[in-house]
Amino acid sequence: MSIHTARAVVAAMVRGTAARTRFAPIALSLLAFASTVHALPQLGSQAPIVIAHRGASGYMPEHTLAAYELAVKMGADYIEPDLQLTRDGHLVAMHDTSLARTTDVEAKLGPRNGNYNVSSYTLAEIKTLTVDIVPVSPNPGFVPVSQDAYRVPTFQEVIDVARGLSASSGREIGIYPEAKQADPVMEDKILQTLAANNLSGANKIYIQSFSADTIRSIQQKQTALGLDFDLFVLSTAPGALTLAQMADIATFADGVGGSISGTRGVSESFIQQAHGLGLLVHGYTFSKLGDAGIAEYDKFFNWGIDGVFSNNPDLAFAARDAFLVSELPEPGSSALAVLGLVAAGAVARRRRSQQRDAAGTSVAGLQGNAGCA
Repeated sequence: MSIHTARAVVAAMVRGTAARTRFAPIALSLLAFASTVHALPQLGSQAPIVIAHRGASGYMPEHTLAAYELAVKMGADYIEPDLQLTRDGHLVAMHDTSLARTTDVEAKLGPRNGNYNVSSYTLAEIKTLTVDIVPVSPNPGFVPVSQDAYRVPTFQEVIDVARGLSASSGREIGIYPEAKQADPVMEDKILQTLAANNLSGANKIYIQSFSADTIRSIQQKQTALGLDFDLFVLSTAPGALTLAQMADIATFADGVGGSISGTRGVSESFIQQAHGLGLLVHGYTFSKLGDAGIAEYDKFFNWGIDGVFSNNPDLAFAARDAFLVSELPEPGSSALAVLGLVAAGAVARRRRSQQRDAAGTSVAGLQGNAGCA
């Protein structure tokens, strides 16, 4: 089988929720195998990650439990809650400072102090709102299982749903919170919430901010608390960062999150420079669909980007796996033959499970591992 054929097979396997669930064992085997048999251009030759930008925001209202659920069902490795503080000091998932763009706050509550800012309302008030922004490409066939799936969730609720999705999908779902305000109180509350949930550097947690000072402060605070979360400094124009600035970031952060747009966006040379300093690079925001979207992912994966913030996690998942298969050894090699045996074994296991199911044997465990409900 040629590499191009292998890419097509994997893309077909991960296209659509039903297909992805059916072939999840094979896809996971391909992903793990590809990252070990070939030196990928990513830092440490690790497979790039798929980060659901505000959840599956291309299909569901952004920053809702419904959007996070669908993102994981589509294969996302991480869900991303942007965080704001309510008037009474609760962390909620909301990108904008204002509630006006994404909720029905104008009709239900009206302005406070002449604005609709999150910080002007209590959590109880915000919980009466519905997130009603219409996504670009809706997914009406998906039914979330979370209660209040279209309300503004707290950070704690995001952590809870991530844990539930980890259990139902059979894989740890990472959380990638962003401190939207350069605020010491927000820094403290993020770290306190993570610590209260017994999360540590051993878990899949990234913390990000556009404020380098905020990330530097979080690094100092988490060290004092005995925590060690991976930290990212965000930049709208990463290409404008000097080598000295990058070297400074490397003293307190683990990576740089950069815009992929514009002449000063993430480039191949920027990725190489960051890798030379030991910094990971995650790019935002991948939102193109169809062939144009696949081509964009492929370009950045080949450049060595370590993670992609995507509005469409299913497309990112398929493009990532196709890229990994393209990096496999040439046909006929012993390594590729072993991969074929791994895939064949997964198919055989799936067939035996189906036979047991037909005979009345429960396959609840297999369903739990294949995808979330």
